[in-house]
Parts: sequence; C-alpha cells; structure tokens
Amino acid sequence: MNRKLPALAAVALVLAFFVALVENYFSHPSAVTTFAEEQKNIYLTFDDGPSDRVTPVILDILKQEKVPATFFVVGTQAEKRRDLLKRIFDEGHSLGVHSYSHIYNDIYASPSALLNDIEKCNEVICSVTGSYTHLYRFPGGSFSVKPEFIETVKKNGYTVVDWNASFMDSEIKDVTAGKLYTAALNTVSNPKRIVMLAHDATDKTETANALKEVIRHFKKKGYVFKKL
Repeated sequence: MNRKLPALAAVALVLAFFVALVENYFSHPSAVTTFAEEQKNIYLTFDDGPSDRVTPVILDILKQEKVPATFFVVGTQAEKRRDLLKRIFDEGHSLGVHSYSHIYNDIYASPSALLNDIEKCNEVICSVTGSYTHLYRFPGGSFSVKPEFIETVKKNGYTVVDWNASFMDSEIKDVTAGKLYTAALNTVSNPKRIVMLAHDATDKTETANALKEVIRHFKKKGYVFKKL
C-alpha cells in the first residue's frame, strides 16, 4: 500500500478548504466583519450654552481627557460670550445651532419663523469662527416636531441631530453627579453609535462634575470619541 496517498489526500482537502474560503470572501465580502464595523463611537453633545460658569469647566475636562465634543449653542448666550464661542472653535470642537432665542412659541410659530431663528444664530457663529455650521438641534428634539418644520430645516441644508443617550440633566430632580453618571450609562439605546445629550447652561454644574467619570467609563469600554 502506498502510504503517500492518504497524506496527499489530506493536503488536497486543506487546499480545497482554503480555496473555498477565499472564493466566499470575494463573493460575499460583507460576511466578513471589518474593524470599522466593530468600532464603537460616542459623540458628546452639549446644549443651551455657552455659559460663564459651566462651559469653561467642560472645556478644561475635554482638553485634559483629549476628547472632542459638539456644542449646540443658543445665539443670545453666544453673543454675550464670543470669547467662549471662539475657544470652543479654536480647541477643535464642533459648533451647531440650537436656536437664537430658545423661546418655543416664537421658534415654532411657523416654518419661516423657525428658519429665521436658525439663521440668526448661525450668523453669530460665523461672525466669530468665519464659517457657518450645517448642524442643527431642535429645542426639545425633533421627536414631536411637525414634519413641515423638519422639511424646512433639511431643505435649507441643515443636518438635524437628535440623541440616543442622555445625562438626563434637565429631568432628574435633586441632581447629583452620581445620578447623572448613572443616567448617562443606562440610557444608551445604540451601543455602536452613541450620541450623548448633556447641557452646559449656567445651572448645570453637576453635569460638569459628572463628565470626567462618564468619559473614562466609555474609554474603558473601548469607545472612540468623535465630534459631529
């Protein structure tokens, strides 16, 4: 009996397996998970600022932790704090429009009133940074906004940004940094791409107090911090 035959047969089977594997890869590349698909991203976003009391603390923490964020600003606040608006921009963060007045009855009076409010805020941003932003967050979010308002915003070149996780710093009573930390972790609805809502208005000191631990938690979990 030729003992080389079983060995040759085994080699042939192995080669056939690898050929089939390669053919399957090129015919069905989506079946192979890529690094990009495995990467987990988080976008920190802050609404209602800038404020003298909270925004600088948040910016200091972001710098220390070397993570970017996106600030959705209120025009009336930004006009009075152009230095903070410039600091946000100069330190590499993104700016978006949240509103000019943040007065719901005025903003949502009509689609044209909404657009005028957005553009007035964007003029403030451009006057400081030299460029307009295409990012927009509806006051209260777009979840309950009439479709015609959303259509108006999008037709005028804006990207509407909502959120799928939150510090709950506008909802929690008797707020503490610990409660906000817990909320930030427990409200995540899409663990692959987190858009985290927080606020940097003047009364949100506990948000700033919770921020560093929230950042460090998601770093430990392997998340990559990005700006919009």
